[in-house]
Amino acid sequence: MEKLFLQSDDFVGVTFWLVSIAMVASTVFFLYEGLRVKQHWRLSLLVAGLVTLVAGVHYDYMRDFWVAEQTTPIVYRYIDWLITVPLLMIEFFIILRAVGAKVGVQSFVRLLVGTLVMLVFGYFGEAGIMSAALGFAIGMVGWVIIIWEIYGGEAGRAAANAEPSVRSAFNSMRWIVLVGWAIYPIGYVLGYFTGGVDQGTLNAVYNLADFVNKILFGLIIWNLAVRDSEHAHG
Repeated sequence: MEKLFLQSDDFVGVTFWLVSIAMVASTVFFLYEGLRVKQHWRLSLLVAGLVTLVAGVHYDYMRDFWVAEQTTPIVYRYIDWLITVPLLMIEFFIILRAVGAKVGVQSFVRLLVGTLVMLVFGYFGEAGIMSAALGFAIGMVGWVIIIWEIYGGEAGRAAANAEPSVRSAFNSMRWIVLVGWAIYPIGYVLGYFTGGVDQGTLNAVYNLADFVNKILFGLIIWNLAVRDSEHAHG
């Protein structure tokens, strides 16, 4: 099969390329930085690195798919999300445990269930396995479960009783989930219900959202880990 190369005027393809490289670079950064933080932060930075590594590999495939087909790589994108989004949810649990906050396994289970409901039914709707409206509605229930858990549920309450630096980081992370993740359902509505955006615009927006939501999420954890480690050494 002949190799198809990215054209310089393919703006959407360029965004796939840029995100794939940014994810790889972020992976190296998170894994390297994990070597110099306190022991109980290393797992958090490892998970952050895994998120960007998986995303970087998938974006390489998604770029090739886009170049060849000029349409949304639905299967590749949801495979990526099915791996990376649960890892992001694990981060809430890990950072609370790292600072000794009391949070039970049930909190993690609720975050995981919410994530799977959101992604599986979102995929069913986008792939045409079920109606887009029904898939969207059920998927939104999963997102609401996540939002409830990190704001008003056990995870949210544990963060409220943590030290100020942890509360600040946790608050920034959940703002990403509340505001940053809102880009995805908005794009879903515009792309599948109103027809307000074309495939190119939709993918460019999704790519930008992944760039911010995954890398910034990891940087928030990195900042907290470095500050806590430097404070301990000081």
